[in-house]
Amino acid sequence: MKVTHTTKDPVWIDEAGTQIPVNRTTAVERLHERLTAKLLKQAQKVNRDLSAFKDLIQEASIEAYDAFMNDKNVSKETKGNYTWYNFNRTIKIEVAISERIEFDDLTIKAAKEKLDQFLNVNIQSKNEFAKKIVMDAFETQRNKSLDTKKVLGLTRYKKQVNDPMFTEALDLIEQAIRKPESKTYFRIWLKDETGKYNNIDLNLTSV
Repeated sequence: MKVTHTTKDPVWIDEAGTQIPVNRTTAVERLHERLTAKLLKQAQKVNRDLSAFKDLIQEASIEAYDAFMNDKNVSKETKGNYTWYNFNRTIKIEVAISERIEFDDLTIKAAKEKLDQFLNVNIQSKNEFAKKIVMDAFETQRNKSLDTKKVLGLTRYKKQVNDPMFTEALDLIEQAIRKPESKTYFRIWLKDETGKYNNIDLNLTSV
């Protein structure tokens, strides 16, 4: 499918696939066609440049990390979040690795069912507080998904509640954890005259 047209094209094709003679298009339509084509071309170039820059900062950060660890004679098998600087620390490079957590649908449903049994059958006065935290943890967000941090936060109450059914539900929550992918974020900061670091805004997460 042809994306853009020029006035040199004898016919233009609209969204329905209808061929329209170029002399039947309006001045505004021709202006919009020209401007959108120009912006698309520039946007694609910027995207290519950002992608190349992301590769550059990733390679530079790995090189900087490995050089530092080699200098300190430290194993560099595992990489987490780290920050590195230039000599006078006016430039700061941040590398942050974020792992997205999801729940296996059937396993988390089983965990919720087990928690409901615990709340309806075995709840005691000493564990009354657990009802609120469980209901709060499994309250869905606007997008109908669970807040993984809240759900995983229930595990900290295992010893405090000290109930076999509650413990079994928490074990199911842990079994439900899935980590489908991790993303690495890069940020570059420049220190100003006041000593404050200012982020150079580059959206590298989507390229």
